[in-house]
Amino acid sequence: MTTFSEFKIRPSSLKVLEAMEIVEPTDIQAHSIPPLLEGRDVIGQAHTGSGKTLAFGLPLIESIVPENKWVQALVLTPTRELAIQVGDVLEKLARPAKIKTTLIYGGRAYGPQKDAIYGGAQVVIGTPGRVLDHLNQGTMRVDGVTYLVLDEADQMLDRGFAPDVERILAQTNKERQTALFSATTPEWVMKVMDKHLRDAVVIQSVDDEVEYEPDIQHVVYECFGDEKMSLLLKLLDEPSEGGTTLVFGRTKHGVRNLGVKLERMGYQIDVLQGNLSQGQRERVLSKFRAGKTPILLATNVAARGLDVLHITRVINFELPETAELFTHRVGRTGRMGRSGKAITLIGPADLPKWREIERGLGKTMQRLAPDGSEIKTTAARTATPSRVRSGGFGSRRRRPAFAGRR
Repeated sequence: MTTFSEFKIRPSSLKVLEAMEIVEPTDIQAHSIPPLLEGRDVIGQAHTGSGKTLAFGLPLIESIVPENKWVQALVLTPTRELAIQVGDVLEKLARPAKIKTTLIYGGRAYGPQKDAIYGGAQVVIGTPGRVLDHLNQGTMRVDGVTYLVLDEADQMLDRGFAPDVERILAQTNKERQTALFSATTPEWVMKVMDKHLRDAVVIQSVDDEVEYEPDIQHVVYECFGDEKMSLLLKLLDEPSEGGTTLVFGRTKHGVRNLGVKLERMGYQIDVLQGNLSQGQRERVLSKFRAGKTPILLATNVAARGLDVLHITRVINFELPETAELFTHRVGRTGRMGRSGKAITLIGPADLPKWREIERGLGKTMQRLAPDGSEIKTTAARTATPSRVRSGGFGSRRRRPAFAGRR
């Protein structure tokens, strides 16, 4: 399959793709769309930035009967930000096909959401908690759903989300078509889905990884004492090659405090963390997507679903809990064929967690001192010290300089 025109999809969808200047399907799209169009269940695994939303979104639009004014498709996402992003893509496909979509997530009033459902919404994109609230209040029914998507399925089926997801699935049509998509699909996810999918086609996008996976240069610095903060400031003062920088911390409190420090020092930053109201979160993201904020500090709330092409650097100021989260964090850069840089700062107390992350990644990354000199370790690779091949990581290209301070 070389172009979208070879798929049996609506002319209106092809026009939308043309307007988006998308012509050739990515690997995950080429392998997922045909079985989904045939009505098959699919488990799709592909790295971030590989086009998973269109992989399930184009067949979703084909599954809708515009004349039927009830919820026919349900897309569940783990975060509000991802729901908004997916909703934006599906709305572009749905509008010219005269299909109604709506977003259902927390932090917004129930009234407009209920009105949209009663107004004939045929596609609902939402987070499990708020969707379940509507089901419990009787303001939404999902027994007419014929197409169900779990986006970022590894997180959707984790212990935190699993109970709500299970309750929602129990109320859907048992004959529905189900699609599960994620950048990582742990073995336990496959086991859980055995009871929710029927004869599913399992697709792992690995054949074209060099072409479609991100080109990311990895640099790991080992810091002591105050070196971590000093190094962060030095990095933020360096040109970021024409793009924006995303800095990850571990806790809401820590990210907020770091943001206060940097702002007082004259850096133009915004902070994204879970204690913000939904309106505040959307304003922060809107500014960042528009390129008006050169540096965004965030917790793991931004590790998934933040699809911003101009992010050229991700800095892990604090480590995530798992290798999967590390993969999602660094996947915010180097998207859709662009190159990026992932910088990780670790202190002595971080070494056990870092070794655990490396085991999960199946890679050992060479560590550098803050001055850039190589740190000799028994586990060090003998290859090029600052670049690690991990699913398509390769050479980077130069971009115009960019300053982070006002």
